[in-house]
Amino acid sequence: MLPTPSPDALAHSQRVTAHLQSLIQQAGGWISFARFMEVALYAPGLGYYAAGAMKFGAAGDFVTAPELTPLFGRTLAHAIAPVLAETGGDILELGAGSGKLAVDMLGELERLDALPARYGILEVSADLRVRQQERIAHDRPDLAGRVHWLDALPSAFEGVILGNELLDALPVELVHWTASGPQVRGVAVEAEGFAWQDRPIDDPVLYARAEALALAPGYLSEHPQRHMGTLRAHYRHHALDDPFYLPGLCDLTAHIDFSALARAGMAAGLDLAGYASQANFLLNAGLAELLMQTPPTDAAAFLPQSNAVQRLVSPAEMGDLFKVIALTKGKLPQLAGFARGDRQHTL
Repeated sequence: MLPTPSPDALAHSQRVTAHLQSLIQQAGGWISFARFMEVALYAPGLGYYAAGAMKFGAAGDFVTAPELTPLFGRTLAHAIAPVLAETGGDILELGAGSGKLAVDMLGELERLDALPARYGILEVSADLRVRQQERIAHDRPDLAGRVHWLDALPSAFEGVILGNELLDALPVELVHWTASGPQVRGVAVEAEGFAWQDRPIDDPVLYARAEALALAPGYLSEHPQRHMGTLRAHYRHHALDDPFYLPGLCDLTAHIDFSALARAGMAAGLDLAGYASQANFLLNAGLAELLMQTPPTDAAAFLPQSNAVQRLVSPAEMGDLFKVIALTKGKLPQLAGFARGDRQHTL
């Protein structure tokens, strides 16, 4: 049984549905799923990430690693401090969520005497940007002056660019391999909701990639290795297969093709510096040592942090499901997070 949305939330979802249906009708009765996903997540004032609903934590739809424990952000600070020291550069976080990661990283970098001059946040959601500003100003007013927000990527940058649980929320195309060849799966209006509808692929790059895979009819995915795809909707800590459920109230995600990501980075002139499970990366970067700074004898303080660390590193939780990839440019010291368990040979 899924939680029932409040009357206000349901009314918001109905507005998002009406907006999407209008866009579909204006486009001639069909839009690609990538366009549907983009609007459902990011339409100003309406999309999941652009409206005011709670998204992170127990009261939201999912829990991200920074929300579980400050040890996550503190560990990342240790992982990137040598890069900041080597480059003398700044930090740019892409999609900063609630702002919790920025708060925790800045605090630990201050303790390490490794604070960057500037901490940039590129955030497309006006609602989340306000929440980030309020959180940073409240939790670390002394460091708030170092943080600034961007509307677009800078033309040049030196330092560390971070994206935590970001790429899985970028719009994806769905391809359906049929007896007539690969087709792109899109969305049409049906009654008060939506329906799937396939059309020939008119993007030559997408068609060439799909055709080259030569998959059997009936295969449907955003990834060649995933027969029925990885697309999921997330609503109040429930994972759903229906991406049309309560538009505007659900997060939509798809698993990341890290091999494609690595190829794209290297094609752009970057070097693949490492690829590892979240568990290996965090443990290599000092997560366990940071945990032990809280005495185990102080059960009230230690046990909640220990339980959170267990979720971060357990193979049955986030430890193996979540991955970390690093792409670098120029000569840099080896990243400690990949000292053991580097899996880049599997990409």
